[in-house]
Amino acid sequence: MTSASDRRDIVVLIDEAVAAGARQSAACAELGLSARTLQRWRDGEGGIREDRRPLAVRPAPANRLSEEERDLIVATCSTPEFASSPPSQIVPRLADRGTWIASESSFYRVLRERGQNHRRGRARPASRRKPPTSFEAKAPCEVWSWDITWLPGPIAGAFFYLYLIVDIWSRKIVGWEVYERETADLAARVLERAVWGEKCLTSPLVLHADNGSPMKGATMKTTMERLGVIASFSRPRVSNDNPFSEALFRTCKYMPGWPTRGFAKVDEARLWVQGFVRWYNLEHRHSALRFVTPDQRHRGDDQSLLAARHQVYQCARAARPERWSGKTRNWNPIGSVWLNPERLEVRSGGHGAADALSNKAGGGGSMTGPAERAA
Repeated sequence: MTSASDRRDIVVLIDEAVAAGARQSAACAELGLSARTLQRWRDGEGGIREDRRPLAVRPAPANRLSEEERDLIVATCSTPEFASSPPSQIVPRLADRGTWIASESSFYRVLRERGQNHRRGRARPASRRKPPTSFEAKAPCEVWSWDITWLPGPIAGAFFYLYLIVDIWSRKIVGWEVYERETADLAARVLERAVWGEKCLTSPLVLHADNGSPMKGATMKTTMERLGVIASFSRPRVSNDNPFSEALFRTCKYMPGWPTRGFAKVDEARLWVQGFVRWYNLEHRHSALRFVTPDQRHRGDDQSLLAARHQVYQCARAARPERWSGKTRNWNPIGSVWLNPERLEVRSGGHGAADALSNKAGGGGSMTGPAERAA
């Protein structure tokens, strides 16, 4: 709403503009008004009409509940009979008795206004689970992620099981196997082979997984304790807590050579996965690694490869500077990789948050975030 004094100032400005030769509609448009609004403001005698809307008498809506009716709603919901029932149960029961106080939505609204719109009954209220612990990988064989996915079998409803372990630092597949069953014993066998194959028995290693039974089986726990592996688990029914494995499975199953009709035998599935692992580790240029292969990153060759690429771009820019409008492509090596990093804009403190912030702001390379996790 525009006060009378502001209206007078606006009318004076518009009159001056019109006197200087401007059209009234154009002058009103510059101030965000219409010519009709200006006409309504004038009272015909050279004065300005007051805005009487704040002083207008507004009768209360006829359908508004009175305070007595609101008190009756709260008292009804607080009786022993209805203390454990929501309004969706209370209103129909009252209607069966020939009683109508208010609509179901009015019951909810009044209870919310009185601070009583909470879980009614003995059921525990919904609780937010703490996010999984954040882990930072600064080198190979520090943080691994693993999961099990189904491979289609020869008939509908029959599957083989692919056990896959990936190093989040390099995205290299460090362990895999295809079995006909899904057990903790087989998972422990795959882990043991991966640890011995990567020669990281004496180094601290974090292994992240979801909450499946093979991940938490007794044999798997015993094997991890014997190998000195630290267990990390996702929240129940939250797939986003294990993004590296999920992204890798999608890369696997959306390859052009994926057998859409399934595998006839387990040996056939193993042969196909063996070819995929070889291609993924040795040939696939990973988008989250500045397009070097996981094996190159794992062995530390990415530093020299990216430096050579940067030199090629610098030479190309020096030869044809008119074709470059800004900086050359960023070929700096990827820095630390975080498993389930805390969102700094939501939570300023907590495990790993300070390190993540300093790593992001400092000169220790870039921090790989969720946007760069896709395989």
